Amino acid sequence: MLEKSHDIHERIYLFVVRVTNLTKSLPKIPQNLILINQITRSATSMGANDQEADGTETIKDFLHCYTLVRKEGKETNYWLRLISDTNPTFTRRMKDLMQEGQEIVKIVSTIIIRTKRRKQI
Repeated sequence: MLEKSHDIHERIYLFVVRVTNLTKSLPKIPQNLILINQITRSATSMGANDQEADGTETIKDFLHCYTLVRKEGKETNYWLRLISDTNPTFTRRMKDLMQEGQEIVKIVSTIIIRTKRRKQI
């Protein structure tokens, strides 16, 4: 197993790449096409908002961007679960990807909480 990066920006980027690669290999049946579109939108939005957060100038903007990263991360995790449950041949392959998505949401949530606490000091 690969060692996980401590750089949240890199972890999110690599997660988005993995999700994108997953969508390339899914059978292109009508139901999956809908799921592919949805998960592509939510995962790439995670990455874009993470990069935007990295360039913000105010704590308020930073928190706004990271709140969107968390929201889109939760949505991406939903789509991953749905893809896994409706494409049983992919379930085993997706286990680690789904775990990574959950970990990223937890890390981002912690970043949001800690930033809000520091803001109050």
